[in-house]
Amino acid sequence: MIDPTGRFAIVAGNAEDIGHAVARELAAAGMTVAVLCDQADAVRALAEEVPSAHAFVTDFTDADALRAATEEAVRRFGTPRLVVHNSAVFREVPVLELDVAAFKAESDSILQSAFVLAKAVWPHMVQARDGSIVFVSSGSALSGFAGEAAYVAGKHGQEGLMKVLALEGKEYGVAVNTITTGAPIDGPLAYTYTDALRAVMVPPSRLAPAFAFLAGIDADFATGQRFNAFQLSEAIRTTREGVSA
Repeated sequence: MIDPTGRFAIVAGNAEDIGHAVARELAAAGMTVAVLCDQADAVRALAEEVPSAHAFVTDFTDADALRAATEEAVRRFGTPRLVVHNSAVFREVPVLELDVAAFKAESDSILQSAFVLAKAVWPHMVQARDGSIVFVSSGSALSGFAGEAAYVAGKHGQEGLMKVLALEGKEYGVAVNTITTGAPIDGPLAYTYTDALRAVMVPPSRLAPAFAFLAGIDADFATGQRFNAFQLSEAIRTTREGVSA
């Protein structure tokens, strides 16, 4: 394991939900964090709240804008030890009502943005022979759901991209993995949950320790894998409680 203290991390997407919790966790672990988000007010508020977090406003469906924001973060803070991609747009639309522009915008927010973000940091990580990239995935990456053609396609593609990058990055020590929440999250998509799922929702902060853990791995530890954030975070919590007991 690599000590991430004093290192740099990029967290891309959703400064109000998982991205917020992850940025706080990484900052608490001693990392400088660049938070890329399309919600200007939310990401700026986060940067004000967390001194070692820095706001970068961008558009995840605009490849040039995302590339420029990522490159600016790297120029300011150096090669990232960790990159977390958590960008997505979710809309429930039947295929008969889904046009090409809407499909592209939603899938681009997931798959294209994952590629652009990884591509922007890739040469720096390869040269340093160091780094961990994590794509936030979901059940939609393995299964299909009615009304989610664009979202499911984007998440399936993201899993495939991860597998290719893991193969190409292994010889350079760069770890590339995906991670699912592993539990229903109390956040913007909670309205889609059944009553049974709402009853077992957890706050995003319960998942954040898993991301801090992945900030310290390399390809020799794990690459090309699919982690469960809730299970990993609970294991970390249990271990900490055992040590402190």
